[in-house]
Amino acid sequence: MLAGRQFGLFWGALGLSFLVSLHGNAAPTHKAHIVVLGAVKRVPYSKAGDPAGAGPSEDALKIRPLLVDGAVKEWTTGDAHDVTDRSFVVRRVLRLNDALPGDKQGHWVWQRGPWLLVDRTTGHVTALKLPDYDPGVSQVSWFRDYGAYCGVAASGKNLYAVVAQLAARKPVLAKKVEAFDADPKTRPDPICVAPDWQREPLRVTFHPTGKGDLSFDIVPGSAVLVEDSGDDPEAELSSPPAKPGN
Repeated sequence: MLAGRQFGLFWGALGLSFLVSLHGNAAPTHKAHIVVLGAVKRVPYSKAGDPAGAGPSEDALKIRPLLVDGAVKEWTTGDAHDVTDRSFVVRRVLRLNDALPGDKQGHWVWQRGPWLLVDRTTGHVTALKLPDYDPGVSQVSWFRDYGAYCGVAASGKNLYAVVAQLAARKPVLAKKVEAFDADPKTRPDPICVAPDWQREPLRVTFHPTGKGDLSFDIVPGSAVLVEDSGDDPEAELSSPPAKPGN
């Protein structure tokens, strides 16, 4: 009788242990990430180092690190723009090796690069591919999840007024402004200053140098930026798609 009772207690304890283990596996905790922009520092900078992006009298560039969990993920420059309460955009800065094949020592230069989309919750950093964006010409002005700027067509022949929406496949606006002068010695600098936004009605105004201002009304729509839940994206991608009717 005692042996049977001990046997029952054994299996009861084993079942309880299994349920606790199952519950623990069913509710995993996600690591909280710490995403911050670090302190600003100045680095040597010249027109020769960044032919398209340097200002008229710019001899130093202000940069700051993008830190994810204390580690430097990227280097950035300029102001960040909050898109949502958890995502923001900031411009990347690149350190390129400018040494010629015969140089005995490395020669490194800083250049302004593309824009990054940063998720504070997951720590993900995504390089944005804005349509017709040219780092040397495009000065992006952000509003909500819209970016307005002057862009250069892929052919390099035309200058466009562009409004891109994050995660949208096509630009919200792409209007030809004029023919593009590819020679930096003869074209105005800057070609366009940053556009201005108006909320009601939603309107953007471009300021191409040497031409009158160009204003366009934008039909407001829902944000198409989808922020993931923080789950492992590889596990989600590896899961087979559901079949219709299941």
